[in-house]
Amino acid sequence: MECVVARHGIDPQQLELEVTESGLVEDPENVVRILSRLRDIGLTIAIDDFGTGYSSLAYLKTFPVSVLKIDRSFVRDLETDLNDRGIAEAVVSMARVLQMKVVAEGVENEAQAAILLGMGCTLAQGYFFGRPMTPELFESNWRAGEEGRMALSSEDGV
Repeated sequence: MECVVARHGIDPQQLELEVTESGLVEDPENVVRILSRLRDIGLTIAIDDFGTGYSSLAYLKTFPVSVLKIDRSFVRDLETDLNDRGIAEAVVSMARVLQMKVVAEGVENEAQAAILLGMGCTLAQGYFFGRPMTPELFESNWRAGEEGRMALSSEDGV
């Protein structure tokens, strides 16, 4: 990975590798070794769709992860489902204690964004912020400084 990143002149700190929970538990010792190496060269490691897999919370201490992504299935009904809201709040609180960033996936409206912001989730992605786009439009937006996920608030500098 180091050679590919250097060969293409990519700053590894601009890359985030998303791994699903199921991808973490297949061969934990090997996964820890590989992810540690990627983190050491500067990549950010995120657990995608957090809360939908079967991994143990103990893995959060073991794996070199710095981002938890709340699965959209817990965001979709935030306005009406107290269980989904409780799960989202628990993930946000846990991430804060573990000094991890947390990203809410599938934010589709202002009410969801407001609820997430109220619980301290400052990063989100979803149709509320933008629709899928062509590679050309993405490149244009990227060069203009826009990102694929957006901060709900910049108070914490995230």
